[in-house]
Amino acid sequence: MSQYYKPDRNPDWNYGGSRFRLSRSKIGLFMECPRCFYVDNKLGTGRPPGFPFNLNSAVDALLKKEFDIHRANGSAHPLMEQYGVDAVPFQHPKMDIWRENFKGIDYKHPATGFTVSGAIDDVWVNPKGELIIVDYKSTSKDEKIEVLDKDWHEGYKQQMEVYQWLFRQNGFKVSDTGYFVYANASRDKKAFDGVLEFEVTLVPHKGNDSWVEGTLLKIKKCLDIEELPAPAPDCDYCTYREMVGKKLLAFVKKTKIKGETGTLGL
Repeated sequence: MSQYYKPDRNPDWNYGGSRFRLSRSKIGLFMECPRCFYVDNKLGTGRPPGFPFNLNSAVDALLKKEFDIHRANGSAHPLMEQYGVDAVPFQHPKMDIWRENFKGIDYKHPATGFTVSGAIDDVWVNPKGELIIVDYKSTSKDEKIEVLDKDWHEGYKQQMEVYQWLFRQNGFKVSDTGYFVYANASRDKKAFDGVLEFEVTLVPHKGNDSWVEGTLLKIKKCLDIEELPAPAPDCDYCTYREMVGKKLLAFVKKTKIKGETGTLGL
């Protein structure tokens, strides 16, 4: 069995188990495909994971270190000054917990009983005492990253809005506007020379977390039923499962018939 993929999760981590948590990524999975979400969180078999993007993780780690220097000094990062953002990195005793995967900031949602959680990249604070949710992204595109206007950017926006919702539920005053710190690796150099140069931009997003509450209720309803939800029309995972299932059933049936015929022929 693969050391990376465990297709039969410990039931404690499934819905109804003692360790079940509804993470920001699980909310995103529900919005992407209710059937994949159900198979994952009710039946305990998640999608196979992708390979880890170690380069992206390295960029995230370095950005955190860079902003932490200004957090300790109570000073604004030059990127904030460049884009006219009147803020400094937020200092809080739980900052490291909020950033930690499988912990993060959480909230026990009364209407569903879910413990909703999410691990953030950074939080800033403006002079009005409003927290600004910040997410780091890294990529390599030919164009300068200034707006989030692609279809797949919707997931990024929803991610930030869940974080904004979580901080509000924890009693913090949160700005509607969050920021993506985008590190874009240049492809224009004549040679690699062991160095990647990044153009770092600040991309604002005015969030609206009003959808979160209703979505949590839909998730609760989904998990409480004893039948598979319909798949999303464009879910490649569901299409693959359906086609492979049909072909395997046909193959087994065909093989069984051949075997029986052979036995009778003897």
